[in-house]
Amino acid sequence: MGDIKFEDLNIYTDPSIPKAPVVVDGRNIFSVGKVGTNTAGERANLIHQELMDAIKSKSFSGVVIEELERLQVLYLEFNKSSESDLDELTELTPIQDRRYLFTITKEDTIGKKSNRETAIDLKQEIETAIARGKKERSGGYLQRQGLFTAVLLVLALFGTRLLNQLQTYPLRQAIQKIIPGLPSNTSSQPSNLTTLFRLKLGFAQFILWIGTAFVIFSLFPWTRHILYLLYSIVAVTFNRSILNFGGDDFSIIELLVFVGLLIGAIIASSYIADLLRTKILQVTRMTRGSQEIISIITKYGFIALATIILLQAYGLDLSSLTVIGGALGVGIGFGLQDIARNFASGIVLLFERSVQVGDFIQIGSHLGVVEEVRTRSIVLKTLDRVSIIVPNSRLLEEEVINWNHRRSVSRLHLPIGVAYGSDVKRVKAALLQAAEEHLEVLRNPSPQVFFTEFGDSSLNFELLVWTSDPSRQAPLKSDLCFRIEEIFREQQIDIPFPQRDINIAPDGVPIKLPQQLEGHLLYLLKGLVSQQYTSNKGNGGQNVGKRK
Repeated sequence: MGDIKFEDLNIYTDPSIPKAPVVVDGRNIFSVGKVGTNTAGERANLIHQELMDAIKSKSFSGVVIEELERLQVLYLEFNKSSESDLDELTELTPIQDRRYLFTITKEDTIGKKSNRETAIDLKQEIETAIARGKKERSGGYLQRQGLFTAVLLVLALFGTRLLNQLQTYPLRQAIQKIIPGLPSNTSSQPSNLTTLFRLKLGFAQFILWIGTAFVIFSLFPWTRHILYLLYSIVAVTFNRSILNFGGDDFSIIELLVFVGLLIGAIIASSYIADLLRTKILQVTRMTRGSQEIISIITKYGFIALATIILLQAYGLDLSSLTVIGGALGVGIGFGLQDIARNFASGIVLLFERSVQVGDFIQIGSHLGVVEEVRTRSIVLKTLDRVSIIVPNSRLLEEEVINWNHRRSVSRLHLPIGVAYGSDVKRVKAALLQAAEEHLEVLRNPSPQVFFTEFGDSSLNFELLVWTSDPSRQAPLKSDLCFRIEEIFREQQIDIPFPQRDINIAPDGVPIKLPQQLEGHLLYLLKGLVSQQYTSNKGNGGQNVGKRK
């Protein structure tokens, strides 16, 4: 691997590459472009060789900038050789104190900087890279990094052995197996680990050694050079285009990075939303529904924003997705009508905030607390602790009673009837006493008693109480009824049952029948009279004959 050169890589020989990096000891210093017939890779390779010679040379003094035909030219300046050095050189070798590096063209400029500003920046970067290269080849640096490498390898071996012991023993016992003499206060029974946990430990060992090798290779200039070559080979292999979308080519690495960034954005959005709901919104004492709404909007807003940014960063024109979006919309419209309607209803509820998490609502015959608001439905927990999934569209199409809308304080009505003749002031005092004694009845607004009407069998009153927890209205009414009945019994206030008095007039009550019914009755009556007359006449003739 040490004999591999930069010119052996396609990235440095491909003439279609607009810019090629100049790499020194595995570090990308700057990039140069194509000039005339000289490809970017050829220029980068020549500059790399000159910089490596400067690093190895003891007579290098610095980088010089000269202007030639309005272009900035960089030279490597060396001190003149001493007389002892001249004896070793042949007479044909000229002695030079300045060596040409490269000419900065408009393809080499950095951003919007001028040619001169680019030359000054490159001069500083080159001198820094050469000084760092000389330092990393010094004996003291190599000795320190060698010692650090030895310590790192010992730690890696210790970690590997610890992970091996963790496959059989718990943590403390595994450490005792590695470090003898450590006091033990636990039994030495092996731990019962699952296969999945063992696989995780094996993967941890693999990551440990990969990380150790990467750190060690990054310490020394030669190994860093090998690491960069390996990275370049992998990059060239996986950087080939395998997909063309919207006129843009995408490689395997780009697709993997895109998917990884998208998954990371989704995970980060969920983490940010949970952190916002649990750490920040709870401090503001907002309602649970408002916290859920803000966290949901934050989560999906981050996901949408991250997706748009990633698509734009990868050069995808969002207008090219309109055809797919139109086809998807048609499919949703015809095949997924209910899902689309419920999803749209969920968005409306999310922004309208008419139904939120924690609200006590009644829809149809279902009464309960909203436990969760989803994009398609809500989860309603009834008073019987039964979860009911209600589609969001039903919340918009039907009437919904929400006792927690805007404020959770609600007023309850409790009708009471007492017998005629009761002291109404005592009745009012008894009702207020029962309300004030209950802990769940609010003192502000205070309870009220209204004399509503004189009923058929009773004097009707209505007790009005306020509560901050509408979900407990049934137990609250029951407690008040128990207490009111007890107080009425103590104060001898009667609760009557319905009574009805029926008076029948002594005179006959004229009955007026419909005319048609009256005609039918007259016809039947005449028929009966005629039949009776005929019967009587026949009986009279028989009697006369007997007398004769």
